[in-house]
Amino acid sequence: MKLLKLILLYLFLVYPTQADTIYELIKIPNLEIYNLKTENKLRYLNAKQAFTIGIDNNINCFKSSKQDLDKKYKIIEKNLNRYSQNFLKKINLKYIVMCEDLSISGINTAGIPDNIMKTLIVDIKFNDRYFERVLHHEVFHIINDSFKDIFNEQIWSSFNPKEFNYAECSTCTKKIGLETYSKTTGFITEYSQSTASEDMAEVFSHLMYGNLPETVDPILQKKIEFIKKGLLKIDESFTL
Repeated sequence: MKLLKLILLYLFLVYPTQADTIYELIKIPNLEIYNLKTENKLRYLNAKQAFTIGIDNNINCFKSSKQDLDKKYKIIEKNLNRYSQNFLKKINLKYIVMCEDLSISGINTAGIPDNIMKTLIVDIKFNDRYFERVLHHEVFHIINDSFKDIFNEQIWSSFNPKEFNYAECSTCTKKIGLETYSKTTGFITEYSQSTASEDMAEVFSHLMYGNLPETVDPILQKKIEFIKKGLLKIDESFTL
């Protein structure tokens, strides 16, 4: 009985301290530890209360129920276990924050990546139809932000027809559809046509999730090869 009390006291003292330490690293308040013991050393955290962050306090996310967390964590971990500890270290990703109703400047979003803080915030209530694929989409933004020279947007844009132009930002367009095209003309989804970085992320996520269209056009094939070669430049052992 005395030993049990000591163990409980240890957990009571250590876990809040670890959470406080993580706050100092990623600057997101109101978090608690969900799981630190993972195969690839990702640290999973969840919102114990709603939080607001960002230079203009424009990022908001809310607490999820334990039932929802437990359900979605299994899906998130299964997908993110595709990435080795070595690869995650190279791209600068260490912390996964789980919450719901994630928004930036009032616009709902599936995830917010931050390679500087080594963090990916995930909305666990994002559309189930695309949830798993979107996890890889957001991971690619971490990859892209860490290796802009490898995933050069000018080279990428040169694959497209000369008359095509991306929007200035992903929220500057109404092209937001995530449905995979059965017939492609250089783009895999409507959202691919928003910006070069979103186009890359959509191609990458389809590669990782394994749901490329049966027929791939020559432009999209060039994009696929570009992504594959870029990943091998980061880590020669990376497998899709």
